[in-house]
Amino acid sequence: MKISIRRTRRAAMAVALGSVLALTATACGDDGSGSAGDKGNEGSGKGEITFWDNNGGVRTDVWKEIIKDFEKKYPDIKVNYVGVPAASVQSKYDTAIQGGGLPDVGGVGTAMLAEVAAQGALEPLDSRLTKSSLNGKLSANFLASVKAAGGDGKTYTVPTSANNGTLWYRTDLFTAAGLDAPTTWTKFYAAADKLTNSGKNKFGYTIRGGEGSIAQALDATYGQSGITEFWNGDKTTVNDPKNVTALEKYVALYKKDTPSADVNNDFTKMVAQWDSGTIGMLSHNLGSYADHEKALSGKFKGIPNPTLDDGTRVQISNPVDGLGLFKSSKNKSAAWKFIEFAASHEANSKWNESAAQVPANTEAAQDAWVQSSEPTKLAAEALNGSTTKIVQLPYYLPDWNTISKTDNEPNFQKVLLGKMSAKDFLNTLADQLNKAQADWKANH
Repeated sequence: MKISIRRTRRAAMAVALGSVLALTATACGDDGSGSAGDKGNEGSGKGEITFWDNNGGVRTDVWKEIIKDFEKKYPDIKVNYVGVPAASVQSKYDTAIQGGGLPDVGGVGTAMLAEVAAQGALEPLDSRLTKSSLNGKLSANFLASVKAAGGDGKTYTVPTSANNGTLWYRTDLFTAAGLDAPTTWTKFYAAADKLTNSGKNKFGYTIRGGEGSIAQALDATYGQSGITEFWNGDKTTVNDPKNVTALEKYVALYKKDTPSADVNNDFTKMVAQWDSGTIGMLSHNLGSYADHEKALSGKFKGIPNPTLDDGTRVQISNPVDGLGLFKSSKNKSAAWKFIEFAASHEANSKWNESAAQVPANTEAAQDAWVQSSEPTKLAAEALNGSTTKIVQLPYYLPDWNTISKTDNEPNFQKVLLGKMSAKDFLNTLADQLNKAQADWKANH
């Protein structure tokens, strides 16, 4: 079944690519949108453009504010907003790539970037960025992430925001136990042990064993091992002996310093459990801040994931959101003006304050709202810090989502339950990744 899932995915990509090649370069409607086979043109820099928001409904209000500001600055450009729910945006892009109707500008994050770019739908933006007012004002690490995700080193989306792994901890429990903040892995494990009293239903940590577990486990693994590259040549480092040792230490927390229910917990259950109980620490991201503030105001803090004892921070790449310029646009000049505006200081700050995420614009990252929100401030400093090493996950692999979710989330649960060793788990994951990388390289 696992093999058929991958074959189906590759077959779908082949059909999409074949459809792209078969399409003729024809316009599709008066809004300038078209298909991936349409090369588009620069246009007049005036008139109408269409923008697809890749998180429609959730971010609609702030985008409408930004569009209003943009149209005030550029009264000769009208932006047609289309909100697309995050759950369906990939399929909507795929359909439009094959059949026409692509927007001029669309939200394209690193998690879907490779698939959209591989079908020839996106314009490389490197030369535009070099000449842009944005040059030098976007996070170097964010840019590195989008270039890595594209698969060929080109910039296919202008980064606008990112989340970051956050270690939330109960300051009241830490103070009562006389513990330092869990800023290093050594302090993290010491706190997990000291805060646990399972007889009284008190635990030092909650581990993610359900949906979404793999990224969190890899973050803890590479964070402890200090390995900074996902690949060593064409072989993944995921099963390096240092990573095996790190994962063994991490999963040993289960049931010793964590609740047994954690084996099935996705982030919703994990967050609810932490907010309502007496658990010392929780690994999630900035997105759960509002939940913690409502339940535990004044009793918690959020810091980036722990560092090594020497202060070096190694973390996996978090998905970076961004804006792509579609190759089929008939008004690329106007579309690019919109992207530049949305990624500029004021607009980027406004969007990220609304979303509680880290701005890609380095000037926006210094704004008062970031500095006054300690978790966001620390996340921004971590993502842009000189001592932070980011391990770029291979989002460009067509099989990445299948491997990191469908295939291996059940295996990680077996590790927690003692039915599979950490070494076997990582070796299995490595074999699948190495094969996926070989397939990808054979086609590029």
